[in-house]
Amino acid sequence: MILFQIDTTAIDAAVAPEQVTLINLVLAGGLTMIPLALLGIIAVYIIGERLLNIRKAGADPTQLFNEVKSAVLEGSIERARGICAREDSPISRILEKGINKLGRDIKHIEAAIENAGKIEVYKLEKNLGLLATISGAGPMVGFYGTVVGMISAFIAIAQEEGSVSPKLLSSGIYEAMITTAAGLIVGIIAYIGYNYLVTQVQKVTYNMELTTIEFLDLLEKPH
Repeated sequence: MILFQIDTTAIDAAVAPEQVTLINLVLAGGLTMIPLALLGIIAVYIIGERLLNIRKAGADPTQLFNEVKSAVLEGSIERARGICAREDSPISRILEKGINKLGRDIKHIEAAIENAGKIEVYKLEKNLGLLATISGAGPMVGFYGTVVGMISAFIAIAQEEGSVSPKLLSSGIYEAMITTAAGLIVGIIAYIGYNYLVTQVQKVTYNMELTTIEFLDLLEKPH
């Protein structure tokens, strides 16, 4: 037989922890979250923009080279130049530089191709240095926000009269740590993106070097 029935609804509501959402965490991070958000947006933009350009530049150059080779062997320099102008890729622009120097000494052609290759590699590596900087700056900015947050938390604790509640202490610490977590997320994304893009640039550079070597071998062969 039940002698007493206690309504625990009010008690459960009183002891239930506050719901922590992502938005609340971001807002709790303070002003430091603004530069972290900007760094994250810039990093994602650079990764997406570079991926599109590098993949476009990394298209298989075999067909292009075969067409240029056929035109050069036939002695149709204008057609070879037109084939390169039709394509919008680093390799086509490098080959076009070499074709424009046909008739000169092979060393002049090699120099023109080498200079064109350096320019194309520079274009492929555009903003990669900024992405590398973000990969290092993101965690540091986050750690700076954590230090500032911890200082504010301890100031609040020092100003508290009497015993310090565990809730005040824990909330101040976890809010301060939010910026470190956000900075690490930005840094990890930028770091992984940077290394992946560098690998892709190296692949494109290798294809450019291989194609230009074949082109120079073609010019040195007796026709």
